[in-house]
Amino acid sequence: MPVSVIVGLIALLIIAVGYFILSYRRHTLGAHAPERSIEVTVLDKQSVPIIGAQPGDEQEEYWIYVQPTQGGPKREFMVGVHYYHALNPGDRGTMTYKGLTFLHFALQRD
Repeated sequence: MPVSVIVGLIALLIIAVGYFILSYRRHTLGAHAPERSIEVTVLDKQSVPIIGAQPGDEQEEYWIYVQPTQGGPKREFMVGVHYYHALNPGDRGTMTYKGLTFLHFALQRD
């Protein structure tokens, strides 16, 4: 087998692995995602204990589940304890997020 074929296959493998990593970061982890604001309704919230948390560390993760009011897929975001206690199922407002990262929630007052 000629050396140029082996070098070409190795180059293609490197390009494929690089493209896979880039796609994974962009689509699964939300890397370089634009900041977006959307009108949502809070569907539910949940606190989950962190297994193996050290004393002095946070003992729970706090999650909210939302659905856009204009329709669209339901989403879940990890939030801080203050948002967890401030938001209740049925609340509506403008949520700001970046990829998979929750940034802010502005509650709509009726």
